[in-house]
Amino acid sequence: MDHGHKGHDSPMCSMNMLFTWDTNNLCIIFKSWRVHNTASLIGALVGVILLTAGYELVRELARRYEARSERRIEALHSEQLFLSEGDPDNEPRSFPWLGRSVVQEEKKAKLVKGLFYAVQVFYSFFIMLLFMTYNGWVMLAVAVGAFLGYMAFASSSSTKSVACH
Repeated sequence: MDHGHKGHDSPMCSMNMLFTWDTNNLCIIFKSWRVHNTASLIGALVGVILLTAGYELVRELARRYEARSERRIEALHSEQLFLSEGDPDNEPRSFPWLGRSVVQEEKKAKLVKGLFYAVQVFYSFFIMLLFMTYNGWVMLAVAVGAFLGYMAFASSSSTKSVACH
């Protein structure tokens, strides 16, 4: 059984299933994201830190959007209640000077929140794959990135537990 490199001189990526600090033949998620030497290890770890910190940025942007959209929808509710007092139908309707109805704004907010959610799920699974290299250096970089991202971007306490999804 030939497990050779099929004429290629580059070594195969190591697939560790146990914790290790070894960086020989370490590929991070993709074959092209390979650690060749100390400089490439440092570059890869900085990349992991930035990716993980970016996840915290996405979470914060989602929290801010959600708070802003809730305020906007509440303001539209208040405006419509004020304008429709005495109206026997008392249904939300679009007023030309309001631009959008409450229902339209709620649909838009749900769509955008759904997109933020999808990005967060994809991002969190990507980070899980980073962690599943079982490489101690990569694991530490994930933790450092989460810490730095939280310190840089989180303006409120974490409302969701840390999990892949």
